[in-house]
Amino acid sequence: MFRPEILAMSGYTPGEQPLSGKFIKLNTNENPYPPSPAVAAAIAEAAGRLVRYPDPLATSFRLRAAEVLGVEPEEILCGNGSDDILTIVTRAFVGAGQRLQLPYPSYVLYKTLAQIQGAESEEVHFRGDWSLGDEFAKSTADLRLAFLPNPNSPSGTVVSPQQILEIAQRLPCPLLVDEAYVDFAQTNCLDLVRQDEKIMVSRSLSKSYALAGLRFGFLVAQPHVIAQLTKVKDSYNCDTLSIAAATAAIDDQDWLRENRARVVATRERLATGMRALGFENVPSQANFIWNTHPSRPVQPIYEELKRQRILVRYMSYQGWPDGLRISVGTDEQVEALLATLRGVVG
Repeated sequence: MFRPEILAMSGYTPGEQPLSGKFIKLNTNENPYPPSPAVAAAIAEAAGRLVRYPDPLATSFRLRAAEVLGVEPEEILCGNGSDDILTIVTRAFVGAGQRLQLPYPSYVLYKTLAQIQGAESEEVHFRGDWSLGDEFAKSTADLRLAFLPNPNSPSGTVVSPQQILEIAQRLPCPLLVDEAYVDFAQTNCLDLVRQDEKIMVSRSLSKSYALAGLRFGFLVAQPHVIAQLTKVKDSYNCDTLSIAAATAAIDDQDWLRENRARVVATRERLATGMRALGFENVPSQANFIWNTHPSRPVQPIYEELKRQRILVRYMSYQGWPDGLRISVGTDEQVEALLATLRGVVG
């Protein structure tokens, strides 16, 4: 009944979302704080328009986001979360038997999207210090699209915009820079879009705008690229409530600046606290920390934390040390985590 590619794939496994009980939840990189108060007000107002189909292009969001980001509305495509954007782009550029490239370790959904298309995925390994070598820019047969998460997950590290521009100029295919966590970083790649038509930048409102439960993301690319991608998206891929909420959220840049400062400050306390307990981590520019341990397995630590109702993300990548990716929570949540860990590893 099903295509062979679907039967062969294991599918993407999201982070655990407990349906009952009280947990300290630090496993899926959600924002620990409520969104801007303007969001709830916008949703309440939009609720009166649910008898009509939504704007298929999310025009109100594109207009406001263009002003905030310094781009044109015609350079923005909206989606049902940035995963929808990744799906649209993959469907548009990669056909059966063709090839998609991604760094490793990184977001495993990229490989799943290639499998759904009946395409091959080629993984280019990060170096031990999470830098990206020249081999990522090499040309291979039937390479149709490259994904580059920046900041990366699980490491939280970044590749410089200059290196990304150089990679794009050497690649024979489009390059999508996945900036889901970029609002917590020190730099971004938006300016590269106008320098090379092959560069696209995707973003999410799930992390920095605290709208993970709403599902809204967008892509910035040159207008002629957006025009072609619009043919591929679902007819009404963003609903009325999400468009209203996303527009209100991106309009409140004061809230974003305050929230970013709180998360970044707590991120540093979390990283320092984990190192004091014997873990190793690299400087993160996202809202999470990647932690390994030089002398003990981390999976039992993950399991004990879960038993004590603290959720973090245990991740295992072939050729790399197992690690715990820990989202930045509130100061109180982070202190509770560190206190529990002192009893586990101390």
